[in-house]
Amino acid sequence: QVQVVESGGDLVQAGGSLRLSCTASGSIYSINVMGWYRQAPGKQRELVADITGRGGTNYKDSVKGRFTISRGNANNTVYLQMNSLKPEDTAIYYCNVLTVNNNHYWGQGTQVTVSS
Repeated sequence: QVQVVESGGDLVQAGGSLRLSCTASGSIYSINVMGWYRQAPGKQRELVADITGRGGTNYKDSVKGRFTISRGNANNTVYLQMNSLKPEDTAIYYCNVLTVNNNHYWGQGTQVTVSS
């Protein structure tokens, strides 16, 4: 089992920045990929960015050049640096952990609101 906790969501003006943090605990030796998803009201949850244990990254097209995902040295933390935020980035952001056994674990979500 893996427990996932996110933090860092807030209300910010358009053009501003936020940094989301996520820490996994429990069976962290089994962690493979860590990522960030988001879900806006009335929309499906979507992948924002993810990163493998070797540092390979993948980004949603609309956030490329604005968001940066990174993992901590202990490999059980992941960060999402979000710059040049837009109102359309408003959503609940969820941290996801994918283990080597293909099990997904989710955090409770953190609200990001970007005002125009």
